[in-house]
Amino acid sequence: MGRLTNKVAVVTGASKGIGSGIARGLAAEGAAVVVNYASSKEGAEKVVAEIEAKGGKAVAVQGDVANAADVERLFAETKRAFGRLDVLVNNAGVYDFAPLDDVTEKQFHRLFDTNVLGTILVTREAAKYLGEGGSVINIGSVASTDTPAASAVYSATKAAVSALTGVLAKELGPRKIRVNSINPGPVETEGTSGAIGSDFMNNLVARTPLGRIGQPEDIAPVAVFLASDESGWLTGETLLASGGLR
Repeated sequence: MGRLTNKVAVVTGASKGIGSGIARGLAAEGAAVVVNYASSKEGAEKVVAEIEAKGGKAVAVQGDVANAADVERLFAETKRAFGRLDVLVNNAGVYDFAPLDDVTEKQFHRLFDTNVLGTILVTREAAKYLGEGGSVINIGSVASTDTPAASAVYSATKAAVSALTGVLAKELGPRKIRVNSINPGPVETEGTSGAIGSDFMNNLVARTPLGRIGQPEDIAPVAVFLASDESGWLTGETLLASGGLR
């Protein structure tokens, strides 16, 4: 029996990258998983197929986390498919690095709408379904504290996610719902693959004590821990999963 047997989890932005790794990791421990996606239906269905091929349960549900109507439908379909909700992983996020002179209003609103407003809307709706023992896991970034150059908007969104983690832990704590955050360092995903080998990425790896870029499979076990009863005394915490990069 897995550590998450009989639990139901929603993972936003789970069609690829860190989200898909977390979805697979939760399913491997027995959770039924809702694989949310915004546009990559093919990617989400591939994750579902991989989970089902290993005997797990999963469904793909489309929805833009920055759209309240989509968010309401996401959780209505979760309840229809699995009857309950125990774990939420706020993974959906976008990033775009640009020096200060190149920051635009469009970039600002795109990143804040998904990374910050999306986290708020999704958690607000999930709280209607989560019961005692529920776990909310936000995916932040080491960028919120490392603050690399040309990341003003992105780092600001992830700093906001860290702040939200503390605020929501206090608001939902009386209902025995925990809220924690994982702040990954650089992780090799479809979105970052083009940067592998760049001076920027090489610098990050050089500053990482474990000497390599992370993989989605490095983040998934941390999410499993936070989703499980083993972390029942943790809330409002931010766990760095960065190979030592600070």
